[in-house]
Amino acid sequence: MESIGAVINKILKDRNLGDKNEIITEVLNDPNVREFLSKNQAKIDKKMITSSITNLFEYHMQLISKNKVMDGYQPELFINGNVIDVRYRPTEEKIDRDRELSTKRHLELIDLPERLHDVKLSEIDFSDERKSVMADIQTFLAKYTKNPHQQGLYLSGNFGVGKTYILAGLANQIAAMGKQVIFLHVPTFIAGLTSHFEDNSLQKEIRRVSDCDLLILDDIGAESLSQWSRDDVLGVILQARMDNSLPTFFSSNFDFERLEEHFAETRNAIDPVKAARLMQRVRYLAKEVVVSGPNRREF
Repeated sequence: MESIGAVINKILKDRNLGDKNEIITEVLNDPNVREFLSKNQAKIDKKMITSSITNLFEYHMQLISKNKVMDGYQPELFINGNVIDVRYRPTEEKIDRDRELSTKRHLELIDLPERLHDVKLSEIDFSDERKSVMADIQTFLAKYTKNPHQQGLYLSGNFGVGKTYILAGLANQIAAMGKQVIFLHVPTFIAGLTSHFEDNSLQKEIRRVSDCDLLILDDIGAESLSQWSRDDVLGVILQARMDNSLPTFFSSNFDFERLEEHFAETRNAIDPVKAARLMQRVRYLAKEVVVSGPNRREF
C-alpha cells in the first residue's frame, strides 16, 4: 500500500499543484477543515489527522475546484472509525430540482398546457372570492395525508375565474407526495378517444384514468357527448372511482343542475334517467364549490 505522502505526491504531480508540504498546510488552514477539527477536537488526535490527510485534501479540492461529476452534491467531513472521511450530500438546489422532476413525472397532463406543471398552491392569489375553495382544498389535503380515500371537489363558476389554475396547484401538491395524478381536459380527451380504436388501446386508457391516485376532470360539461362517450367512457370512469373511493376533482362552467341537463342530451337522444345516474356518481365523488371573481384571462 502506498504511503500517504506518496499518494499526495502523485496527486500533486498529476494535477501540477506544487509542493506537498505547502498543499498540506493549505488544506489544514482551510477554514472549513479547521472548523471541523475544532468542533471534533475531543475525538481527533494528530495521528488521525495524518492518516486522513488525503481525505482532507479531497474535501478541500472539492470546495475550491468542484468536480463537475459531483455537481449537485456538497462534500462533508465526518469521523469514520479511526479516520476523517468525506461523504457527499445533495445540495438544497439539487433536492429542490429533483423534487420538481419527481412532481412532473407523477403529474400527467392530458390535452392541457405544460405550464400547469409549474403552478404552486402556495403561490395562488388568495383573494376573497377564493377563500372558500382554498379552505376546502386545505381541508382535503390535511385529510388526504392520513387517508387517501377522500371526497373531491367540483369547482363551478364562470370562464376565467381560475378554476383550472387552482386545480393545477392541487395536482402538483399531490404529485409531490409521489402520488400518480392525471389532469385531463374532458372535451379534448373525449374527442380524441377514437384514436385508440386503431390499436385497441381504448380499454387500457379508460382503466389507466380510472385507477390513478387522483383524477382531475377539467371543463366537464363543455364536451360534445354521444351515448357511448357518456355511458361507456365517463360513466365507466366515474363508477370505477366511486367503487374504489378514489379522489376525483372537477371544474366546470355548469353547476350540478345544468351539468345533469347536459348529460341528458346526447347527439341522438334525450335520456334524463341515465343523466341522473351519472350525476349520482359526480355528487358522490365531489362536493360543489362555486368559484367567483373577475375573468383573469382578460388583459
